[in-house]
Amino acid sequence: MDSIQYDTLADHCLNRIEDWLQDFDPDELDYATADGVVKFEFPDGVTFVLNRQAGSHQMWYAAGVRAWHYDWNGETWVDDRDGHDLYANVARTVGEKLGRDVAI
Repeated sequence: MDSIQYDTLADHCLNRIEDWLQDFDPDELDYATADGVVKFEFPDGVTFVLNRQAGSHQMWYAAGVRAWHYDWNGETWVDDRDGHDLYANVARTVGEKLGRDVAI
């Protein structure tokens, strides 16, 4: 994949997550964005981070003490170790933090 295609796919991913986060009550889960980064901010001070890594053409996600690297497989972003879906993992980790099921 070339850099232009990567940038388009990465921006779409970040925008999709940002749109999803808008539906949460800010007292439950707030977020902040910067160039290529979405920070998930919880009331207890815990922060999860999703960001693009242009040099490796990956999306990186960190939730608590865990972090994952995702590659584009032609359809979605998948973990470079076990192949799980980025969006499913974001929903799972946020749901665990909030103590309820959430879906993207």
